[in-house]
Amino acid sequence: MFTVGVTRDFLTPEGELGFGDIGLGLLDDAEGVAWEFLPDDVTELRPQDIAPYDALLVLGPRITRATLSGNDRLSLVARFGVGYDSVDVEACTDHGVLLTITPDGVRRPMGVATLTAMLALSHRLVAKDRLTRAGRWHDRLDWMGMGLTGRTLGVVGLGNIATEFLQLAAPLGMRVLAHDPYATAEHAARVGAELVDLDTLLSTSDVVSIHCALTEETRHLIDADKLRLMRPTGLLLNLSRGPIVDERALTDALRERRIGGAALDVFEEEPTDPDNELLTLDNVIVTPHALCWTDELAWGNGSSACRSILEVASGLVPETVVNKQVAHHPELNERLRTYSERRTP
Repeated sequence: MFTVGVTRDFLTPEGELGFGDIGLGLLDDAEGVAWEFLPDDVTELRPQDIAPYDALLVLGPRITRATLSGNDRLSLVARFGVGYDSVDVEACTDHGVLLTITPDGVRRPMGVATLTAMLALSHRLVAKDRLTRAGRWHDRLDWMGMGLTGRTLGVVGLGNIATEFLQLAAPLGMRVLAHDPYATAEHAARVGAELVDLDTLLSTSDVVSIHCALTEETRHLIDADKLRLMRPTGLLLNLSRGPIVDERALTDALRERRIGGAALDVFEEEPTDPDNELLTLDNVIVTPHALCWTDELAWGNGSSACRSILEVASGLVPETVVNKQVAHHPELNERLRTYSERRTP
């Protein structure tokens, strides 16, 4: 049997699937494929955790070089989502392990979540909710929002999610700036954006939305100096990865009212400390790296990951592979050949 391990963090404490339907029925229906939840819920997978499996469907646990030490069976890590900073890609390649992500599943939910964050922040939705609950109805004139029509929206990163977000936000009639050293002028023009350098984007935009991956190049890309460039009324959205923004510097900027506000779905350390000063500020909306978690995302990500698993079980290399160079690894190719022969009548 081609055996699949599913990380245990998909389950609630009561043992139910927290996401609902993530497409595991596709694995149930496949001949010669079996799946099970890993027995332990760990933050970093160990060699003994992965040893029984040909493929893994992974939500949160880290996969390091130590995880893959001695691996002679695992062929695929299927990430539930598009971020893979929790996976040592080079180690996967060295050990003949494919890494896939789910761009089609996450694109629309993340675009909608970013739009939600922008609208909630610009309209001061959470502050007005608290105002109402506290019986301070007559203080509502002190909490005016910022209209977005005609304002400038800056996106840092112009990949799939940013493109989706811009398409959803288009009816608002905002001017769009983008900073992405890897984007072409043609692509920017197609989505109605003007490519600019980062300093220009930060100093010109009313709303700045982060859409880049976390790499050594982007870690603390938005630091204290960059935050000083933002307008006093500027709003910052980060639904990408926490360490892209220097959290200490952001906290200082928000406390001192040097920027207008922030909506954060991600933090430098997750889960964030309940005593994190950010959580005490009234110009911040915070969510637990889950704003885009909907039934649409669950099915989209899960079914995409399961389809990648089934392709590998048939001896194929999925299109959503991150480390494409691993396709030349002799041990992987031998395993793929074996899978293909098993499935051939």
